[in-house]
Amino acid sequence: MSTREPKRYCGRVFTDEDIAWIRQWIEQHPGRGRSELSVRFCEHAGWMKADGASKQMSCRVALLRMEKDGLIKLPPRLNEKNNTLRKRQRTLWTTPQPVIGGKAGEFSPVLEPATKATGPLWNEFVDRYHYLGYTPLPGAQLRYFIKSEGTILALLSFSAAAWKTAPRDTWIGWSAQQRKKNLHLVVNNSRFLILPWVQVRYLASKILGMVARQLARDWQDRYAYEPVLLETFVEKQRFEGTSYKAAGWACVGETQGRGKLDVHNEYKLPKKSVWLKPLKKDFRQRLTG
Repeated sequence: MSTREPKRYCGRVFTDEDIAWIRQWIEQHPGRGRSELSVRFCEHAGWMKADGASKQMSCRVALLRMEKDGLIKLPPRLNEKNNTLRKRQRTLWTTPQPVIGGKAGEFSPVLEPATKATGPLWNEFVDRYHYLGYTPLPGAQLRYFIKSEGTILALLSFSAAAWKTAPRDTWIGWSAQQRKKNLHLVVNNSRFLILPWVQVRYLASKILGMVARQLARDWQDRYAYEPVLLETFVEKQRFEGTSYKAAGWACVGETQGRGKLDVHNEYKLPKKSVWLKPLKKDFRQRLTG
């Protein structure tokens, strides 16, 4: 079956030859899992991040999109039962707590990156209390706990930027080739959750200000390069973006109701306002250079 034209998933063009290689690997390796497939394809195609590591998570998302589009048939999940149990797991660590009130100035929050050990707790909080729930993040990523004197107040994450969004791209002023080359320098604030029992005025904007000062350094430590611009998408029917505005983010327009990986206009979503926050004064020069 011909794909007729190259398909783009997660910022990469997949040719007929790529699709044929994936199908052949699946056929020749019965019983092997999806994780191994993503590893082998990244090795085969040289699909790497800026720090030299393979883009396994982006590849796994791309493979799921290909299957949804009818291009491939993935092997069964090897640990589907365990994944289901883990997704539904609820522990005492995330049960509702007494109300925490006050003003942001009365707290001294710190940003604590999630680790391999604490990642499952972050996932559980977000799955339990964020209106979008928890889904695996694509590409390079950082997840944070925001704590004050050891108490978790909020959680947020940063991950791969949207491949294409007209308001952002117009505001930056880069070409399609420049975007392809430098998109990794833009990072998406994919989740932001203040726990429902935390009712602290101005806390959200304070956290956003803190992370804008710390994230580039943390990203450099983990991935060996610094992002220069943050983006986020705020669902207009739910939120006004007040905290982002107070933290110095700029609203540059709104989406057309498409997912960040949707290049074929097939997955309708609520319209969202697009907010951007430069991390470097020369961000535009770096993104268009």
